[in-house]
Amino acid sequence: MLSRKGIIPEEYVLTRLAEDPAEPRYRARERRARFVSKKGNCNVAHKNIREQGRFLQDVFTTLVDLKWPHTLLIFTMSFLCSWLLFAMVWWLIAFAHGDLAPSEGTAEPCVTSIHSFSSAFLFSIEVQVTIGFGGRMVTEECPLAILILIVQNIVGLMINAIMLGCIFMKTAQAHRRAETLIFSKHAVIALRHGRLCFMLRVGDLRKSMIISATIHMQVVRKTTSPEGEVVPLHQVDIPMENGVGGNSIFLVAPLIIYHVIDANSPLYDLAPSDLHHHQDLEIIVILEGVVETTGITTQARTSYLADEILWGQRFVPIVAEEDGRYSVDYSKFGNTIKVPTPLCTARQLDEDHSLLEALTLASARGPLRKRSVAMAKAKPKFSISPDSLS
Repeated sequence: MLSRKGIIPEEYVLTRLAEDPAEPRYRARERRARFVSKKGNCNVAHKNIREQGRFLQDVFTTLVDLKWPHTLLIFTMSFLCSWLLFAMVWWLIAFAHGDLAPSEGTAEPCVTSIHSFSSAFLFSIEVQVTIGFGGRMVTEECPLAILILIVQNIVGLMINAIMLGCIFMKTAQAHRRAETLIFSKHAVIALRHGRLCFMLRVGDLRKSMIISATIHMQVVRKTTSPEGEVVPLHQVDIPMENGVGGNSIFLVAPLIIYHVIDANSPLYDLAPSDLHHHQDLEIIVILEGVVETTGITTQARTSYLADEILWGQRFVPIVAEEDGRYSVDYSKFGNTIKVPTPLCTARQLDEDHSLLEALTLASARGPLRKRSVAMAKAKPKFSISPDSLS
């Protein structure tokens, strides 16, 4: 549509969606293992942890980190075990006081209507969940029974508080909000303001905003120190820029975040050919902010391998003004177009400015040449005969 309207030259239009997973760009080379997956999960397996008891020192966090089937199993077993434990205590009290086989003329029972373990179990459930059917109750005969009644109520309240707190924290975890924070599947490298820039697009699908949103980027690669030490996951922070500058962003509409590849950038010596063969390069992007509705800090992550970086392309505009308001077309969120870009590193571009001047001159001649050809085709042809001159 853009090419038909004349906004973008047709040879620069990329018809393939950047989010289309069915068409990988390079299939011949085997990918390296990701440090962070596209969905933001860390691809790290912890093995041979000997001090397992440290997890029990923070029981609440351990319960929240468990999977839902394990959490529900612990939730159910905690209630069943407490009911059975106090049912045994009530049965022993009734057995010691002689209430299980009452005879004529005996004293008042500690708990009325307890004649077996089943009735003691039902009474334990009634006490802990405060049902109170009215058939069984504690009398003034046994002070120990009154004490057990108080203890069971306190234990039941503690179990309810812990279990409900765990379920609330699991349903309101920060990564749930991150599901609606999206990144472009591919990143691009192109010229912006005369400098090579690494660019990606980020957006929020919800209307509720992310307050104090900040974005960070790291390059993770395997390096070797001058002393011969091999660092398998060397992390280097690099600055990100946006339309207003700095790391803070106002994420109301999708934004293009870019990093200027200068002398301080770890991508300064990155060439287009390295994107096909550089298997140790991974760029991690982290978006962090506070959820407006809940006040919980959330974090969304993604990563880009070398073959997921498109050289010489740029994201198409997706924000347009319609009926007095701005409209976002998310169907074009990852669409890119080809743009003139030098096929050299940023270092070579800084050392030889003639490369940028030649590219600018060539890109300026292209539209002029096409316009002159079109005018020549549209110009009418006249033939003058000698008779007309006479």
